[in-house]
Amino acid sequence: MAIVLGPNQYGKAEVRLVHIDRSTPVHKIKDVNVTSQLIGDFTADTHATGDNSAVIATDTQKNTVYALARLGGVGAIEDFALRMARNFVDKYAWVTGARQEVEEYFWDRIVTSEGAEHDHSFVKGSPEVRTTVVSKDGDKETVISGLQNITVLKSTGSEFHGFPEVEYTSLVETTDRIMATVVTARWRYLGTDVDWDKTYAGVRSIMLDTFAAVHSLSLQQTLYAMGEAVLEAHPEIAEMRLSMPNKHHFLVDMSKWGLDNPNEVWFAADRPYGLIEASIIRDDLPPVPEAWLGVKGFI
Repeated sequence: MAIVLGPNQYGKAEVRLVHIDRSTPVHKIKDVNVTSQLIGDFTADTHATGDNSAVIATDTQKNTVYALARLGGVGAIEDFALRMARNFVDKYAWVTGARQEVEEYFWDRIVTSEGAEHDHSFVKGSPEVRTTVVSKDGDKETVISGLQNITVLKSTGSEFHGFPEVEYTSLVETTDRIMATVVTARWRYLGTDVDWDKTYAGVRSIMLDTFAAVHSLSLQQTLYAMGEAVLEAHPEIAEMRLSMPNKHHFLVDMSKWGLDNPNEVWFAADRPYGLIEASIIRDDLPPVPEAWLGVKGFI
């Protein structure tokens, strides 16, 4: 029996970067959080013996984030992550792989009292976060993009009934309820020749349209319908994974006060909550489980 080093990676986590595009009088802002990690056989030496001769310092990875932003801007976060990965794997022979994770946060232009968008003043936008994870193993490149923190609610058009009455069941069946959730979604692309911004906007729009349009008998049904609609519209996407907590709303019983409550007054509970997660895949494509390693919050 021998003790050996298993799979590993190292890098600089959560490098905060704000880039201002000043190429025109109307400035553009990109606010991102970058985690850069590298892979290679050389790491066995530094773990076992402390030999750092082939270790690109994590501080260097941080500085590379800033340098690449200065040299080529940020653009679509998928392109920026690919540039980071290629910079390390293609430039240094001893680096055989890289994993670059980017989160993007949004700012809206301030609208002045005259009704015009200001050229260079912004207000923090919605809590929505756009995400990507780029993995590069030699020449093989995999892109997983996504979004998180999109809170949605429908005030009707949702039911939940027909579940088994087993021991300890107390939930009352309903044919009209509030359904609310916070959408986290990730999707894996089949390649890298993609209009990232256009596809992101399309996927987001389809998911929201489907959430609104489907008469829901369960959050599971709605989740699957959202993923299915995206795959039907976007052949460049191989699979989707979604995580959607059920943000419960309970009808307040006012009968003891002599008041009725025709689905108008609700108590919004923050915990505990149901958590629905699933993958929606194309059954004619082989799975790529290694691409999802380290992507938190999914089965």
